[in-house]
Amino acid sequence: MNGIVTIPKPTNEAVRAYAPNTVETQNLKNKLQELRSETVDIPMYIGGKEVYTDVKITMHPPHDIKHNLGTYNKGGSEHVEQAIEAALAAKESWANMPWESRAAIFLKAADLLAGPYRDRMNAATMLAQSKNAMQAEIDAACEMIDFFKFNIQYISQIYAEQPPENSPGVWNQLEYRPLEGFVFALSPFNFTSIAANLCASPAMMGNTVVWKPAETQIYSAQVIMELYKEAGLPDGVINIVYVDGPTTGDVIFNHRDFAGIHFTGSTGVFRHIWKTIGNNIDKYRSYPRIVGETGGKDFVMVHKSADVDVINTALVRGSFEFQGQKCSAASRAYIPKSMWTELKPKLVETVNSLKMGPTEDFSNFINAVIDKRAYDKISNYIETAKTDSDAEVIAGGEHSDESGYFIRPTVIETSDAKYTTMCEEIFGPVLTIFVYDDDKYEETLHILDQTSEYALTGAIFAQDRNDINTALNILRNAAGNFYVNDKPTGAVVGQQPFGGARGSGTNDKAGAKANLMRWTSMRTIKENFVPPSSYEYPFHS
Repeated sequence: MNGIVTIPKPTNEAVRAYAPNTVETQNLKNKLQELRSETVDIPMYIGGKEVYTDVKITMHPPHDIKHNLGTYNKGGSEHVEQAIEAALAAKESWANMPWESRAAIFLKAADLLAGPYRDRMNAATMLAQSKNAMQAEIDAACEMIDFFKFNIQYISQIYAEQPPENSPGVWNQLEYRPLEGFVFALSPFNFTSIAANLCASPAMMGNTVVWKPAETQIYSAQVIMELYKEAGLPDGVINIVYVDGPTTGDVIFNHRDFAGIHFTGSTGVFRHIWKTIGNNIDKYRSYPRIVGETGGKDFVMVHKSADVDVINTALVRGSFEFQGQKCSAASRAYIPKSMWTELKPKLVETVNSLKMGPTEDFSNFINAVIDKRAYDKISNYIETAKTDSDAEVIAGGEHSDESGYFIRPTVIETSDAKYTTMCEEIFGPVLTIFVYDDDKYEETLHILDQTSEYALTGAIFAQDRNDINTALNILRNAAGNFYVNDKPTGAVVGQQPFGGARGSGTNDKAGAKANLMRWTSMRTIKENFVPPSSYEYPFHS
């Protein structure tokens, strides 16, 4: 491409409020009704072809398990192999495409999503993952648009970074090559935008991808694939398969051309993948890139100087939006004793007042957890807390899977800072409170830091800057995304790049230039315009 390319400066997509009796609300409700009235048969996409199998798996909204959304076509190892072949076949032409042309595809996808695809992407997410309208909007529409637009801006910066100095007669260049081989994207159920970004960001850098979404997100993943296709993504660049994890892994991680994995999911699965890659390291053409965001046990630390109403709001929103199924959701809180007397009744009253039900009713704050497995795990923690001597369920605690996987937002108060639900990841609407003596602020900060293996998000609420700085220093490694006087959820692309360390992942920061750099392999090119014609140096004279 000739001339200087100017990438449109990105701004964060405005979030629609979906207030009652507005056009945007009615349009979304109409789309929900339309999708509920249809039954679909979702194919895999391999090399641009729609692939159907004899194994049809039904899909149901988690909040309405008797309703049939349709089926998806489950594949086997042969489909994973075909997806790899398709990715490798598409690789050369995609890598050689000018980066500006690759950028145009995803910028178009962003505008399509902001316009004609918005209601459908949101409605699919509401049905498949039981998100209310606001949670779907900030995820499936706004964050996905932001990922596309801001990543393109970061890519333009990456390609513009060249060696600052050239010797006389010499031209030095940096070439940002895609990785040699294919990239495997393994995405979770909880964020449609994360699923889109895990496969898109390596592709933006010229890589071709095999993508396996979570089975409970396939319904909305289908819309992502249709969006990519309409935006002009060539066949074979991103291939999507619906194959069980062990079968997929056995093919992927034994393939010579496996070049990297982009992952969001559980810590246990990620560690198993890392071990597998390590054991197979001599099989690969190159050392695979391993990028992962995993579990969390996210915290809210409260100083006695904080405002009670602010804390109440932060705990309710931070813990219970999307049923606590955000990687960043607050799951444990440390409250000073002097505040607890006033905060406790307010928190209990607020939590017990939260309206729960299907996503189609826009007045519901709480919807269903994702599936039966999650329901059983979360409800078991609650039932155990009801009988433990060092814990008390002070709000919520009810649950039923008769019509959907509904669990009331639950607050547990414990006298043990190392109680089970203060330490283990639950990934559901359960918040555990530990009340500490006001004069043990620093001691409690150290306990917090040493309680969990995770380090994803956390928040400190305090007024005095010295108290804030004390927390920032002691908790330096306790969270990759740290919030001061704000809930630990809601990271915005372009503002708070997201990711954690310790047991929470490689901290390669989705929505940042650092993440995109992981999907490129630099080549230094030195060109000598006037090469020497004699081996002798001046000192030989």
